[in-house]
Amino acid sequence: MKSINTKPNYKKLLADIGFTIEAARQHAVKVINLSLVKANWEIGRHIVEFEQHGLQRAEYGTELLAKLSKDLTLEYGKGFGRRNVLDMRRFYLAYQKWQAVPAKLSWTHIIVLLGITDPYARKFYEKQSVLENWSYRQLEKQMDTSLFERLALSKDKKGVLKLSNKGHVITKPAEAVKDPYVLDFLKIPQSHRLSEKDLETKLIDNLQLFLLELGKGFAFVARQYKLSLRNKHYSIDLVFYHRILKCFVLIDLKTKKVNHGDIGQMNLYLNYFKAEENVVGDNEPIGIILSAEKDEIMVEYAMGGISNKIFVSKYQLLLPDKKILQQRIKAILNEK
Repeated sequence: MKSINTKPNYKKLLADIGFTIEAARQHAVKVINLSLVKANWEIGRHIVEFEQHGLQRAEYGTELLAKLSKDLTLEYGKGFGRRNVLDMRRFYLAYQKWQAVPAKLSWTHIIVLLGITDPYARKFYEKQSVLENWSYRQLEKQMDTSLFERLALSKDKKGVLKLSNKGHVITKPAEAVKDPYVLDFLKIPQSHRLSEKDLETKLIDNLQLFLLELGKGFAFVARQYKLSLRNKHYSIDLVFYHRILKCFVLIDLKTKKVNHGDIGQMNLYLNYFKAEENVVGDNEPIGIILSAEKDEIMVEYAMGGISNKIFVSKYQLLLPDKKILQQRIKAILNEK
């Protein structure tokens, strides 16, 4: 008699049950998270409404939160430390309408977002966390690298407001490219002399973090992609595919200043991919030359007349000065 394990439909049965269990568990986590966020919002509302009918002195508020923390902990156990109770109050003050609370985000995400004082930046990170399904650690990372400010600097006032309200929505190649890219996760001293091969290796070794910096839609394809034209052989440092734009993205790494020959070489790579690698449904490929330095005027003249989508972006090994970036964004928002 055959063992039940050898029955042709048993493995399918087991897989179907497993899928059901995993789906149920994921749903349960979402329900629990939503309940926790809603409960914390309600607790914050109760505290604020109580304060509005009582004294408004700062010392009274401090005393109230301390007493609440102590009594709630005695009655309901952990989770009601003074810091947590204060966060619940801050939560309600930041989102006084439940409908305004960002959906699909955990309480930990909310805590991270509450640390952002600029309302425009907070809205952006809310939207982007949902769009890109960031963990709270990824959210913290993107905040640390001033993602909102870096993206906003290339826009006018209308563009900054759109970025804040809708997040970074990619509909065309230029929107998928940053300048600069922050590669602080490589932990390379600014003064360190780095070869292009070393830079490539470090990016591959930290591919998950590099993909996070590249942004939503990038999928890794290959490194040192070989192509041959008669007796000449070339290697493209990194090749990605962009799922949203439906096109290949070729990245050439330069640890020195970009020259016109680098742009011509990228143009060759893009023409090759259009002719030899694109299939039905693929859009024209994009080329990014990622360099330590660039001369804007030279780049402008070198790319004159080129129809391919080539972008030259700088990379930096240290985090940007957030205060300076924030001042620049404020200046843009104050424009008439």
